[in-house]
Amino acid sequence: MSLNIEQKKALVTEVNEVARTAQSVVAAEYRGLSVTQITNLRAQARKSGVYLRVVKNTLARKAVAGTSFECIAPQLKGPLLLAFSKEDPGAAARVIKAFAKDNDKLVTTLVSLGGQLLPAKALDQVASLPTKGQALSMLLGVIKAPISKFVRTLAEPHAQLVRTVAAVKDQKVAAAG
Repeated sequence: MSLNIEQKKALVTEVNEVARTAQSVVAAEYRGLSVTQITNLRAQARKSGVYLRVVKNTLARKAVAGTSFECIAPQLKGPLLLAFSKEDPGAAARVIKAFAKDNDKLVTTLVSLGGQLLPAKALDQVASLPTKGQALSMLLGVIKAPISKFVRTLAEPHAQLVRTVAAVKDQKVAAAG
């Protein structure tokens, strides 16, 4: 279905706004997927907070112009869908990777993270990035570790004294009995 000029401008504006705030983008070739499969992919993307859109390459090039994803423009060839991670940098990669596991016709063509164009095989690395919650818990663990170790170090002499007194008491009870 063809779009008129106003619809094309609206689409370019919409994708540009998403690209300006997105953390990462994954482009994948969807040739051979059925409408039902693409609908399922869109549902999974929506659940994960990923903006998924099939855009003509010429419109996609215009949409990413002036954003950190401008580096992907020369690589946009063939029937592609673009998946933008809005908040979590690895969300789009996880959605595409999980869907491609069951549907071999979805082929990743490029990944872009932080304004850098990465090869398609970097999808696994980007997908393995921790979520915001996981990253915060890891940071908390790193911050908490020195304090915990310090407290254990302070408490150890007292614990050692208690163990020594208990051993002396056990020794005296055994000698008396």
